[in-house]
Amino acid sequence: MNFEIQKRVLSTVIRDNSDALIVLWPAEDALLLAGNDPLASLMAAAIRLGDFERKPGGLISLYAHPGVKARHLVIVCCEEGTPAQLRRALNAAWGALKSAKIKHLGVHAALDMNAQQLQAAVSTLGEASYSYTHTLSKPKPRLLDKLTLSTGVVTAPLREAMVQAQALLAGVEVAKEWANRPANHATPTLLADAAKAIAKGTGFKCEVLGPKEVTKLGMGSFLAVARGSAEPLRFIVMRYNGAAASQAPVVLVGKGITFDTGGISIKPAGEMDEMKYDMSGAASVLGVFAALAQLKPRFNVVGLIPATENMPDGLAVKPGDVVTSMSGQTIEILNTDAEGRLVLCDALTYAERFKPKAVIDIATLTGACVIALGAVRSGLFSSNDELAVALQAAGEASGDTCWRMPLDDEYAEGLKTRFADVANVAGRQAGAVTAAKFLQRFATRFAWAHLDIAGTAWKSGAAKGATGRPVGLLLHYLLAQSEPTTGKAKGLRSRA
Repeated sequence: MNFEIQKRVLSTVIRDNSDALIVLWPAEDALLLAGNDPLASLMAAAIRLGDFERKPGGLISLYAHPGVKARHLVIVCCEEGTPAQLRRALNAAWGALKSAKIKHLGVHAALDMNAQQLQAAVSTLGEASYSYTHTLSKPKPRLLDKLTLSTGVVTAPLREAMVQAQALLAGVEVAKEWANRPANHATPTLLADAAKAIAKGTGFKCEVLGPKEVTKLGMGSFLAVARGSAEPLRFIVMRYNGAAASQAPVVLVGKGITFDTGGISIKPAGEMDEMKYDMSGAASVLGVFAALAQLKPRFNVVGLIPATENMPDGLAVKPGDVVTSMSGQTIEILNTDAEGRLVLCDALTYAERFKPKAVIDIATLTGACVIALGAVRSGLFSSNDELAVALQAAGEASGDTCWRMPLDDEYAEGLKTRFADVANVAGRQAGAVTAAKFLQRFATRFAWAHLDIAGTAWKSGAAKGATGRPVGLLLHYLLAQSEPTTGKAKGLRSRA
């Protein structure tokens, strides 16, 4: 999708030749109602007669309105214009337009926008107009090709925010694409190919390790999960070097279970098809790197993706088996459906070699986190207060929110076992916390955070599909580490 940002007033925007125009109408509208454009008298009457609800999402939808060149016109209330209010307003407006044939959409904000508001608007419309096509025999082209956003004041920071918003949208759609693909179209090998394609640009490197190399590294925990699958595992190492080699990188570790049957501890058949999204952590790492390829910020990032299927065949690991992780710690595998932590623990040990500034693992790890936080906030666990605060701030700024959960030492009691250094599961109580406590054992040599995205990475039901979270949170966190280089992302045009 192409993006454009313009400094404009509403009286000129209505003469633009777009297919549809959305006008974001604020609660403070005295100046707008005093205007001479065709919308002023219309809105004055609608407000006076009570036909325009003064709350986010209240709208008036018109076709071929006199004085407005766009065929479709939607005027929607955005109240004070907070990011949350803008999302509600734009989702409502798009709902009134989505059945129309729209290639070029104009959006005029009748209020001064800041970077956070702009990014909320762009991400909302990008998400609304996205459609999955990869495995369709007759895929429909994307409904929206071009978005022109206009507002009364366009500053240099706002133009930079548009660059970031476009890159973020591209990254979110990469994450959605791979999490949405069926497992036979998103094998570990195909995931590795995608990583190599993303990491082709200047400053990027990608190394893919197979079973032989992983065995040599001593990743016995990762290998145990992969034993039951005919698809060979892949350990993907992506690097973005935007700063001096002496600068410690942030390491992102994404769980890459490309399909999860549960192994010998097999899952029920109902909704098992959705277990293709168990690599959403890996997909989010790919999405972040796709965004970095557009932004080229000045810092260093490493992406680690342990990718495998979790399948139940005659070679599969069994409940009660004991394996040795890369760290040398032994693990009793009491439940083979708690496999995510088994692949992540070896990746966390591997991360030590980069002498990282911080390590963040991202995983659809536990159903317990879904019960605790639902689909609103991702679970955040961290052994480092500074890192936790930064991630929470990034979540609030991006609208991709998280909530910090406890890591008291007492929660690790249930992981004790007579037969190994640690068991891979505890009891039913505090399952998201005990999973994080397991991972914490392998993350003692660096600042570490764990994001449990089991509830936020996927929507079930009528809206079934991947959300692309937490690409927004991660990218906002990374960009806060350093100012991005100046320059315009591909397809961006701006006009004062």
